[in-house]
Amino acid sequence: MAEATQTTKPTHWPRTAKGNGKKACTVEGCKRPYRAKSYCFFHFKKWRQGELPHTRYRVCSKPECRAKVGPKAGLCEKHFAETYKKEAAA
Repeated sequence: MAEATQTTKPTHWPRTAKGNGKKACTVEGCKRPYRAKSYCFFHFKKWRQGELPHTRYRVCSKPECRAKVGPKAGLCEKHFAETYKKEAAA
């Protein structure tokens, strides 16, 4: 009788580092090779979940404002209204 052979397929893509592992993660103290956005797989996951200070989208150019930028002038809706309503009223 012939034996049945089983081949296993990977269920997910392996986590591979880019740059052949020569470049390190940009988070201070982390020595893992980077994978995406200059982060290792661990910090990239944290970045995607919003746990790192960088954002996934462009933020308002006003200091201390981290709201998402609206479609105009690089400002959030609040600061855009404050800035351009003053100019329109003058």
